[in-house]
Amino acid sequence: MKQLLVFIKKEFAHVLRDRKTLLILFGMPVVQILIFGFALTNEVKNSKILIVDNAKDIVSQRLITQLEASRYFEIEKAARNHDQIEEGFKAGKIKLAIVFPANFQNELLHQNSVQVQILADASDPNNATTLINYASSVIQDYQSQLNQTATVPYRIIPEMRMLYNPQLKGAHNFVPGVMALVLMLVCVMMTAVSIVKEKETGTMEVLLVSPFKPILVILAKAVPYLLLSLINVVSILLLSVFLLDLPIHGSILLLFAESTLFIITCLTLGIFISVKTDSQQTAMLISLMGMLLPTILFSGFMFPIENMPLPLQIISNIVPSKWFYIIVKSIMIKGLGIAAIWKETLILVGITSFLLVISLKSFKIRLS
Repeated sequence: MKQLLVFIKKEFAHVLRDRKTLLILFGMPVVQILIFGFALTNEVKNSKILIVDNAKDIVSQRLITQLEASRYFEIEKAARNHDQIEEGFKAGKIKLAIVFPANFQNELLHQNSVQVQILADASDPNNATTLINYASSVIQDYQSQLNQTATVPYRIIPEMRMLYNPQLKGAHNFVPGVMALVLMLVCVMMTAVSIVKEKETGTMEVLLVSPFKPILVILAKAVPYLLLSLINVVSILLLSVFLLDLPIHGSILLLFAESTLFIITCLTLGIFISVKTDSQQTAMLISLMGMLLPTILFSGFMFPIENMPLPLQIISNIVPSKWFYIIVKSIMIKGLGIAAIWKETLILVGITSFLLVISLKSFKIRLS
């Protein structure tokens, strides 16, 4: 019994001396609780919408005011035609558009019934359904207010239309998110662990004293995972097309080029983790927990980023999977080209360059 207590005491001493272990034990739960508390919500709010008011009468203006007063919507601007709506959806600047007919007030007062067109970006079907329900609820509330003083009931009928995904299939949102998640975890974890393993076994020094330059050692480790990840991309796309009936509307070559860029970004992130860690266990833990949670929370495929507090929205901008998720949806679902995703592409290039420079610099200093 005495030996057991001594051994337990020794293990406590090891744990308490290891600051990294203490940070994981006590810091990570706190961070997860805070992030999940703010990010995990099915409620959609502050979504940007466009308004096309062809009537410009008192009734339409009052309804627009009620939509703007709702915490669910943030009116981006008043569009003049349907072309501006389409541009807003393709650019990802809006989630919903509402079109008022030219004779909105006259039809409502004289015919007691009028239609309002509601257009939603259904590439994210859950978000689109929620926003349409919110808009319909605001319209019904306004309709109830009108009927309180009317002798004949007025009817404002929402005419709903789902763009890019009329059948509201979940695969349109699921497949791009899974691509980002799988590539992020596989590339980062496998690259980080493979390099750290060489350091743990002592073979990294042998490689460095060989004629190989340090950058060639890193490339030799990363290239196999690049090829394997491209095979993962092919398998995911084949399954999505032939099993999930999800067509690829855009350029396949562009999709592969962007996927290759994202894979390289993930590989450089794995190299960065391997440079900063000394054990496979630590590298694997950071790769799994450090990449899994940000990809799920901040990429936008599970939880709307606009729902989160401003600090978390800013943090989401440094998560590479967020930008890749936007790129894949734009190419696969909306059929857009490089002109629509050049900004996201440049951000991934910038993240990759930054991580690669820092990793190479730290690698030389660490193993010189």
